[in-house]
Amino acid sequence: MVDEQYEHNSGDVIENRLLWSAIQRSDLNSIFTCQATNTLLVEPKESSFVLDLHLKPLSVKIMNPQTPLVADRRYEISCESVGSRPNAIITWYKGKRQLRRAKEEILNNTTRSELSFVPTTEDDGKLITCRAENPNVTGLFLETSWKIEVVYPPIVSLRLGSTLSADDIKEGDDVYFECHVQANPPWRKLHWLHDGVMITHNATARVIRSNQSLVLQKVTRNSSGNYSCSAINAEGETVSNQLALRVKYAPVCATDRIIIVGAFRSESLQIPCEVHADPPPRQFNWKFNNSGETLKIGKERYVKNGSVSLLNYMPVSDQDYGTLTCWGQNEVGTQDWPCFFQVVLAGLPSAVKNCSINNQTQHSVEVQCLPGYDGGLPQIFILEVISSRTGRVRYNVTNPDEPYFLVESLENLIHYGGAYDDIGDDNPLKAIIYAVNQKGRSQGIVVKDFYLESSVENRAVLTSNSLDSISPILFGVLLTLLVLCFVIFVRVYYIKATATSTTITNVSNDLVSNSKQGNNKQDSLAKFESLTAREVMAQAGHGCVQKNTGGGCLYEELRFASM
Repeated sequence: MVDEQYEHNSGDVIENRLLWSAIQRSDLNSIFTCQATNTLLVEPKESSFVLDLHLKPLSVKIMNPQTPLVADRRYEISCESVGSRPNAIITWYKGKRQLRRAKEEILNNTTRSELSFVPTTEDDGKLITCRAENPNVTGLFLETSWKIEVVYPPIVSLRLGSTLSADDIKEGDDVYFECHVQANPPWRKLHWLHDGVMITHNATARVIRSNQSLVLQKVTRNSSGNYSCSAINAEGETVSNQLALRVKYAPVCATDRIIIVGAFRSESLQIPCEVHADPPPRQFNWKFNNSGETLKIGKERYVKNGSVSLLNYMPVSDQDYGTLTCWGQNEVGTQDWPCFFQVVLAGLPSAVKNCSINNQTQHSVEVQCLPGYDGGLPQIFILEVISSRTGRVRYNVTNPDEPYFLVESLENLIHYGGAYDDIGDDNPLKAIIYAVNQKGRSQGIVVKDFYLESSVENRAVLTSNSLDSISPILFGVLLTLLVLCFVIFVRVYYIKATATSTTITNVSNDLVSNSKQGNNKQDSLAKFESLTAREVMAQAGHGCVQKNTGGGCLYEELRFASM
C-alpha cells in the first residue's frame, strides 16, 4: 500500500491521484495497482501497469589508451558504455570538434565504439572525449576524456631578424637570424648551415651563436648564400627552410693578379675588364700610365657589357706601352682597388735549347730542356710525339712551368702506332718540343736520340692479329694464287730441264761421231775429257746456261763417264 486517499468528484466518480516523488533505477519494471472496493460482499476492482524507465548510462570508459602517440600515425581507440536504457549512442570529440570515423556495436546493455584517427602535431595536449548518451532523452549522458600526448620531430622555421630588410644589406652591416623550433620531446641539438656547411661559433670571425639566434657581424660578400638551421630530438632531425642572404658590395676585380697583355706595334687590342659586383656596375673608368704620365681614357673607346668593360686599344709607339687600370661603380660605391693590365711589346717565344734524355727505360723516358726567351709574355711548353712518315700526333703533354716532360707507357704508345701501320723499323716516332705564348708558338725542336721503334715481338703480334683478321674469301683468293704460282714454276722448270737434256744428248752424239772418224780413239776420248763445260756448250752453239738473272752466267758442270 502506497496510497489510500481518494476524493469524490461530481456524481458517482471517485478518483485517486498517486504522486511518486523520486523514481529510482530500482523502480524499473515495478507493478503499480489501483484497486477500488465498496463492500466486502463484492470482489474489488483493480487495474495495474508496469513502470518502464529511460535510464542514464551507468559508466563510460576509454579502453587501454596509448601514450604517447606519434604524429601522422593511425590509431584505433575503443570506448565502452554500460547501463543505458535503451542502449546508449557513443560520440567522439577532439576538443570541441566531433570525430565521425567510428564504428559501433551493441551487446546486451553494453555499447562499444571504436574510433580510428590520425593525430597531428597540433593535437598534442588536446582532449579526446567519449560521450555515451541515452538516445531518447536529451541530457541523459555520461562522458570521459583522455588528454593525449603527441610526439613528433622538430618543426623548424628560419627568419631574418625582424629589424632587418632583406633587400638592403650591404658589406659591413650586422645581420642576425632567428630559428623557431616546435618539438615534442624538446630539441636537444641545434645546428646552423651556410650553403650546406655547418657554422660554428667563432667570435674572432664575428660569427656568434646564441641559443636559437645566429649573429653575423660586419658581413662581407662571402657571407652571401643560403642559410638554414636544423634541430634534433628523439624523433629525428629536421632542417628548416633556406633563407637567401644577399650582401650588396662595390665592384671588385674578377682576378687579383696583374694581367700581361702582349702586343705588336699598331696591333688592335680588345682588353676586357671583368669585375664582380652586386648589383652590377653602372659605369667604368679607364686610365693609362707609363713612366712619364697618367692619362684618362675617353669613354668612346670602351663599352660596357654587364659586368665587363671592353677597351679598344692600339699601341703605336714605345710610349703606348705601360699600365692600364679600370674601375667599376655601382649603387653601393666605387671600386676600392682597380684592375691592372700591363701592356708589353711582345713576340713569339724562342725555341727551347739543350734538350737531353734522362732515365730512359722500356716504359718511360724523361726529357729536359732549357727555356728560351718568352717573347715578353708568359709561356708554356708542349711535347708532341709524332709519326715520322705521316706526321700524325700520337702523344702530347703540356707543362705550364718548365720544359720538362715525363713520357710514360711507351709500350702502349708503340703498340698503338703499330696497330695503325704508322710505325715500323723504317718509320720511328719522334718527339718535338714547342714553347707557346699568347702570340703563338716557337719553332719546334726535335729531341735527339728519341726514337721509338716496334720490336720483333710487337711485329709478330701485329702480324698474327692481321692474319687472324683475314676474311675466308680473301684467304681463298690468296691460296688460289699460291697454287697457280706453284704450277707455273713447275711448268717452267720442266721445260728448262727438257731443253738441257736434249742439248747434252746432241753434244754427246757429235763427239762420238768425231771420235770414230779419228785414227786414235783413245786420243779423241782424252781430248773430249779435257774440254771444259764452256767449250762443250760453245760447240753445241748454246753459249752459257743462265741459272739466275743477276747480270752474269753461272755454268752448270757437265760430267760424262768415259765410255
